[in-house]
Amino acid sequence: MGTIVVGYVAKPEGDAALRRAIEEAQLRGSKLVVVNSHRGGDDFDGEASRQANKAMEQVESMLTDSGVEHEVRQLVRGFEPAEDLIGIADTADADLIVIGLRRRSPVGKLILGSNAQRILLDAQCPVLAVKAE
Repeated sequence: MGTIVVGYVAKPEGDAALRRAIEEAQLRGSKLVVVNSHRGGDDFDGEASRQANKAMEQVESMLTDSGVEHEVRQLVRGFEPAEDLIGIADTADADLIVIGLRRRSPVGKLILGSNAQRILLDAQCPVLAVKAE
């Protein structure tokens, strides 16, 4: 059984990545590791933390309903999300990383988000980038 790692944020791009990662895990008979990474600090206390926990409870419910073997990791430790995702994928010897991308303006298309770009360039396994609807 292989492992798929998906980066999740409670936004349309995170939802798109999670849906596709579940499909891939079902297709491949793989375990799914969902990574929700926050830098922390003053921007991630109180209400932001409660919202993140609520979103991850919904993710856990969706994963349970899918029947896919899974693990959810919610990290708040000061690292960039790309570092966490790549590190977990390396440790798990992942077969695939799934990330979500948001739609961008014509000018924005010239520059990928820094986390997405880093994952695409630095990951040791294939990366599937899913566009949010």
